[in-house]
Amino acid sequence: MALSGQSNNASGLTAKRSYRLFIAGLIALAVISFIGCGTSQDDKEIVEDSLVWYPGRTFSYKLKFNDLQVKQHAVASAIGLSRPPQDRADAASMRKQLVEIKTNENYIVDSLTHSVPYLIPCAKRELDAIGAEWADILQRNNLPHYRFYVTSVLRTQEDIKYLQRSGNINSVTQSCHCYGTTFDLAYMRYDKVARTRAYMHEDNLKLVLGQVLLNHQRAGKIFVKYEAKQSCFHITVRQ
Repeated sequence: MALSGQSNNASGLTAKRSYRLFIAGLIALAVISFIGCGTSQDDKEIVEDSLVWYPGRTFSYKLKFNDLQVKQHAVASAIGLSRPPQDRADAASMRKQLVEIKTNENYIVDSLTHSVPYLIPCAKRELDAIGAEWADILQRNNLPHYRFYVTSVLRTQEDIKYLQRSGNINSVTQSCHCYGTTFDLAYMRYDKVARTRAYMHEDNLKLVLGQVLLNHQRAGKIFVKYEAKQSCFHITVRQ
């Protein structure tokens, strides 16, 4: 009888352990299910497997965007800041003449190391207009939305000296960037915003941006210089 009692006790303990494991398993499944339900569609990786294209006609950027420094500087010094700022503190003292530019739905202000994110008001409006037309072209052609990069804005004389020491051949002392009228747009870097399977090549996005700039150049709103070594469009507002 003692052996039988011990056997019954052992069976009871085994049943309790099994029950506890069963309950723990149910709890674990419930937690996993809850976490899975809480994962939004946006958190899931999108496989980009559908290449799409802007059907615009290609053109020579070098030939179309050849507004030289002397032409751009003449306008910049005429409509921009009264004088080039010497350093960051000097630029800060001129803030009443400037407007800050910030990353938005159409462009990203890059991590600026040799400039500060400020433009005179008409240059800021022109940059925003370029961004709006860029977005409109992508939308009208049923293309995924991307943002372009603003890589250089207002430079101080101190910034220019640093650039010259680093060997940047385009950093001249009498720079258009010193007047708040000028900004650079990268043409081989873009940020995809739309979460779609469709994607575009950088060279085709460059064509979209180039078309926008060509439209604004022809309308007399901007000067544009194609800078191949810096991989950017150098733009000075004209009005």
